[in-house]
Amino acid sequence: MYRASFQKFALLFALLCSASVFGADADTIGVTLLHQVDPTLQGTGIPVAQPEGSDQAAGQWEVNPATAAVTQPASLFTWIAFGGTSNTFPNSLGTESGHANFVAGNFYGLDHGIAQNVSHMDNYDADFFYNNLIQNQLSISARVVNQSFIFANADGSHLSTADEQTINSNYDNVATQYGVLFVSGAGNAGPIFPAASCYNGIGVGVYPGSSSFGPTTDGRSKPDITSPGGIGATSFSTPFVSGSAAVLIQAALRGDGGANTNAANDNRAIKALILNGAVKPADWTNSVTTPLDARYGAGVLNVFNSWNQLKGGKRAFIESTSVTSGNAHPPGANTGNEPVSTGWDLNSLTNADSSHDRINHYYFNLPGSNSLTLTATLVWLKPHASASINDLNLFLYNTANSSLVLCSTSAVDNVEHIFTSSLPPGRYDLQVQKNPHDEISPDETYALAFEFFNLSLNIVQSNSNVVISWPLAPTGFQLESASSISPPVTWTPVTNTVTVDSNAHVNVVALPITATNQFFRLQRP
Repeated sequence: MYRASFQKFALLFALLCSASVFGADADTIGVTLLHQVDPTLQGTGIPVAQPEGSDQAAGQWEVNPATAAVTQPASLFTWIAFGGTSNTFPNSLGTESGHANFVAGNFYGLDHGIAQNVSHMDNYDADFFYNNLIQNQLSISARVVNQSFIFANADGSHLSTADEQTINSNYDNVATQYGVLFVSGAGNAGPIFPAASCYNGIGVGVYPGSSSFGPTTDGRSKPDITSPGGIGATSFSTPFVSGSAAVLIQAALRGDGGANTNAANDNRAIKALILNGAVKPADWTNSVTTPLDARYGAGVLNVFNSWNQLKGGKRAFIESTSVTSGNAHPPGANTGNEPVSTGWDLNSLTNADSSHDRINHYYFNLPGSNSLTLTATLVWLKPHASASINDLNLFLYNTANSSLVLCSTSAVDNVEHIFTSSLPPGRYDLQVQKNPHDEISPDETYALAFEFFNLSLNIVQSNSNVVISWPLAPTGFQLESASSISPPVTWTPVTNTVTVDSNAHVNVVALPITATNQFFRLQRP
């Protein structure tokens, strides 16, 4: 029997400080702006689950629906453990857990939860959840499962590599069989723990702070993403991501991403959008063969950016080509372009035979004179009962000279990711490639999320003020000012109140006119 555990910390402090910390966290992860623009995005109609690691001596794993952090009706919950099922609280299956309450507060609690209107919440004893459901490959009614616990030995050390691979494989199989999205904490120290290290879920670290890091024992990039956690623990950063997933699924099912709600609701699309909306810390880095940062994954969660990319709509590839495997695959001859620079796709690639690569081409014409930022994320799944994955890759070519600009070509990951903040205007070919070598199957379904953008500041005079505005999306920028742009330049944050004009879709700051020069810029952390 495997046992789940959460890493201990000062729970009393966590519960007392949660409300004051959350305001800043909500701004960081884009929830404040999201609810200003559309307050109906609350995970409405989405069933979720929260397995909780327990103190085995006391059986502490249950969410108290009436605690201040949660304040949800008891009718929302079902409590499930080895002893059976209960629809009332308190019950004989276990006892209240402060850890569970704090996780629930960040996930769906009415005080500050991300997904406050989920349709139902199954609260499980985590040991029962894994040993009876996951290990036996049984169906789960929840669409999103938050796992703020790790699988570890009693002293907090890692299980054997074989045991960890077994745990991850079981989670991957349930995810593909039943369409469940598992969102799991990476751990608070050392190498990343299961189930955050599975292929088909989302592994979450904490930012700012130090949490478990990648790569996995088989060399894959994990965690997938980071989030603030209130007190710097992955137990509490994880439910922010789970709640964001529920919100995006709600948005997908109601048609925010277009008429094809089945595609938008697919786990691959949701994961690609969550990762692609992340904001990069200043020291974020990756490489051609390591698509994600070993500490931050794709970056820091920003659900507003992810939702905005979902709204960009499903955009099919423009052209599909085939080349002899290993040969060059420059841009094709098609002159069409994607109609938008922000969006997503759920599509497939099929190799004609084992000697040819298949490439889907997404062309973008990006006019103007300023450099652009590009983020693109490719996600596919480890197949059910498979020991390995198909090999997909992501490329960006300049169509003017067929030169390769960026690529992500990990041979072991089922995520590829490219990012640059200095892309010149021009016409580009974003390519998804399937390599037939060691393939599991000749066809593969993938999700692609993409965003090309540059943000411009607009400044006008209004009486004795200057009014500065810039687009709402993407978010995650700080307005800064300087009195001179002669080196060395000293930029300081503008602390005046930023208001949101939802009708014009812009941020607005009013500043008094001064007699000195002032220069302004937008800067991400």
